[in-house]
Amino acid sequence: MVRPVKEKKERALGVKLFLKAERSYSPKSAMVRRPNKPGQHGGKRSRPPTEFGRQLQEKQKIQISFGLNNRQTRMIFKKPKNKIVEILYQRLDYVTFLLGFAKSPRIARQMVSHGHITVNGRKMTISSYHVKVHDIVAVRPESKNSKLFEDTAERLKQYNPPEWLRLSADELKGECVAKSNEGNAQFPFDIALVGEFYSR
Repeated sequence: MVRPVKEKKERALGVKLFLKAERSYSPKSAMVRRPNKPGQHGGKRSRPPTEFGRQLQEKQKIQISFGLNNRQTRMIFKKPKNKIVEILYQRLDYVTFLLGFAKSPRIARQMVSHGHITVNGRKMTISSYHVKVHDIVAVRPESKNSKLFEDTAERLKQYNPPEWLRLSADELKGECVAKSNEGNAQFPFDIALVGEFYSR
């Protein structure tokens, strides 16, 4: 049986990136059932990665999680370190995910590109749009009754977004009330290693 490419990427990096929504949290997750690296020799003990290998792994984690290519990642890491978390976390697709409207960043990107999300009342289809403080991000009124969001309001009653976002679960909308940063964003990536990768 051929395993999904996304789960193979998680196994290759040895970390759960929650690319498969509910499946990532369940016992069916590939990281639970087959935690070794993919391939014929994946179960064998491997050497610890070199410094370059660690840098490359962190870069790949960020690219997979945020749907970035090499050029986009390189441009982001030309910015000052204190701006990088803000640029990544305040992308519209990731804010959509962090508000709980989508169960994974990948699904959030699809929601945005398919026109289900609005910013300040206007439909926005650009996943990389930078959400600013006081911006209102919401599920488009025409989309609320679609199957995609049928249980979202009920699910969000038990959900707490990051402190820099304010959620109105019943209305399926949220507000960016502050800038994200390393202190309040719970950033699970080592930015310093990726910075070192691009400074070589």
